[in-house]
Amino acid sequence: MKKQVVTIMLLMSAIAGCSGRSSNMTTINPSNTDPTAMQHGDHMNMPSSPNAADAPYDLQFLDTMIVHHKGAIDMARLAGSRAQHDELKQLARNIITSQQNEIEKMEDWRSKWFSGAAPAVNMQFPGMSEGMSGMDIEKLDPLKANAFDLEFIRQMIPHHQGALAMANDARVKGSNAEIKSLASQIVEAQEAEIAQMKQWQEDWK
Repeated sequence: MKKQVVTIMLLMSAIAGCSGRSSNMTTINPSNTDPTAMQHGDHMNMPSSPNAADAPYDLQFLDTMIVHHKGAIDMARLAGSRAQHDELKQLARNIITSQQNEIEKMEDWRSKWFSGAAPAVNMQFPGMSEGMSGMDIEKLDPLKANAFDLEFIRQMIPHHQGALAMANDARVKGSNAEIKSLASQIVEAQEAEIAQMKQWQEDWK
């Protein structure tokens, strides 16, 4: 449980340092977290940032998608030492590389467009709570071989589906062309990954 609590705390506090951009944003800001929700590892009830829904749409998208991506990266980092199938290990490496690159883009845009803005992680953003609620690193962590692979897939598919909902919403509502372009890239990449994981799920069960 301690490992899951730390993961959730880091995810929810990651945005706080964006205006003073750092590649390793691990400072905990208690004003942006709800300890009651976090101590139970309850992703469904992770708190939004204060007044997040009142922030500009693009800021909400950036902050919320950064947190969502960090969740996927944390899961993917487990695969190297636990997964059985080389295909899944490669997928995990791709997730880490591609989503870290996207995080860096989003952090740069945040600094450029919303310098100094308060965190705007919105758990009510389309797809966010659904995508995060099934993420259970505590359950995934001790598994090995095929059991790990199937549980990873079981968790990552809905997590990706949450990202699709967020990205499709941003393609319609986003103000900046860069946001719309990134959202389209996320949809294309993660739809393909979902299809591949569903096939593996059938093949490896």
